[in-house]
Amino acid sequence: MKKIFLIIGLFINAFLFSSCSTVPITGRSQLDLIPDNEMLSMSFQQYDQFLKSNKESTNQDEISLVKRVGGRIAAAVEKYFSEHNLSDPLQGYKWEFHLIQSNEANAWCMPGGKVVVYTGILPITKTDAGLAVVLGHEIAHAVAKHGNERMSQALLTQLGGLALSEAVKNKPETTQNIFMAAFGIGAQLGVLLPFSRTQESEADHLGLIFMAMAGYDPHVALSFWQRMAVAMKGKTPPEFLSDHPSNQTRIDDIKNELPEAMTYYQK
Repeated sequence: MKKIFLIIGLFINAFLFSSCSTVPITGRSQLDLIPDNEMLSMSFQQYDQFLKSNKESTNQDEISLVKRVGGRIAAAVEKYFSEHNLSDPLQGYKWEFHLIQSNEANAWCMPGGKVVVYTGILPITKTDAGLAVVLGHEIAHAVAKHGNERMSQALLTQLGGLALSEAVKNKPETTQNIFMAAFGIGAQLGVLLPFSRTQESEADHLGLIFMAMAGYDPHVALSFWQRMAVAMKGKTPPEFLSDHPSNQTRIDDIKNELPEAMTYYQK
């Protein structure tokens, strides 16, 4: 019996090892069970569906702001990855930046560079550089394949490792809910919170670097998160219940990461 369990354990370890990828720049290993082409196809479909069912802003100045800052960061990241032979994570990306009319102070990015910003966050970002903090963070989620990682974890724990194509065919509603939760759209408290906090901190780290690559001073992140802390006071759960680090933890980590980010700063 012990021998059987040992064989099963070795098989699982080999399966998980073969299903790992590495996050660019940070080098962290992550679970990745989903082929990129399947993830991008689902992302593009869900993004189009979201835009059709949500009201976009008509404020042309704010729309231009989102597209300008987002496009600048995306171009800088693509340039850096190309120069360092790291272009594979961006293969198949088709960048889009849309501004949704909502009081929610939020933003997100699906695989393939599909970005949404809610108007409710703009009074907190205040400036181009402030918005760059947010978009750098969200673009980092996509580049680091955090959505793929979260979906892989969910498929493994909730659907027994069922392939995405099979999950979509046999359990479409469950799969869609997993996908939306993986990108923070209607996400609820659940398991895997430590992984989520790791991903959020990693997106902060990479986001500082990405905004610096695009010519935005990463020091602006400190004042942005201080404003966010004030705006969200009394609205956030304790850190141990949240999939985001507390604002103070986040600010302390950013202070430690600024020297590295500044090495990428292009004025």
